[in-house]
Amino acid sequence: MHVQEWLDTVPAAAVYALVGVVIGLESLGIPLPGEIILVSAALLSSQHAGIDPVILGACASIGAIVGDSIGYAIGRKGGRPLLAWLGKKFPKHFSEGHIATAERSFEKWGMWAVFFGRFVALLRIFAGPLAGVLRMPYWKFLIANVFGGIVWAGGTTAVIYYVGIVAESWLKRFSWLGLVAAVLVGLASMLVLKRKAKQAQVVRQEAEPVPAGE
Repeated sequence: MHVQEWLDTVPAAAVYALVGVVIGLESLGIPLPGEIILVSAALLSSQHAGIDPVILGACASIGAIVGDSIGYAIGRKGGRPLLAWLGKKFPKHFSEGHIATAERSFEKWGMWAVFFGRFVALLRIFAGPLAGVLRMPYWKFLIANVFGGIVWAGGTTAVIYYVGIVAESWLKRFSWLGLVAAVLVGLASMLVLKRKAKQAQVVRQEAEPVPAGE
């Protein structure tokens, strides 16, 4: 079942909780499809009156901030052995090459890597734990984490919500245009058939023999 179709079958509170939990787990270092869940839920909120996009964005932001903070704490305590363990458990996501790429980003951009990492799938998983492993000062991490979480989660929710509203409105207009076109085609067909029937009647009348004496 498609993610959005499945979300449409559960209560609004469960959607809020699911989005927050999945994004939180992804942010602390577990490779989950947080962005897919958020986009699907935001699109659903544009078509489902029971799901408030503001609450949805808030839950997503809280999940992102809390998850990243937990990831930071785990990374700071576990250090590089943690990255090695993650590389064995999730070789596709925590390979040496991916870790090296993330480390170069942190060395070059510092706290901005945490902020902009929200918008990159790879860094979104690494940001919290790696910031802890590299001993980034917590106040820097916290500022980048909070602003990055709000801008990414809240911004994504808002953009997808309004895209869904515009798309639904366009589709409705398209449906009305299709209905009008169908009516016009039907009327035109009826007029053409009526004209042809009239012409056939005239031809038939002209072909009939004239009675004698007339």
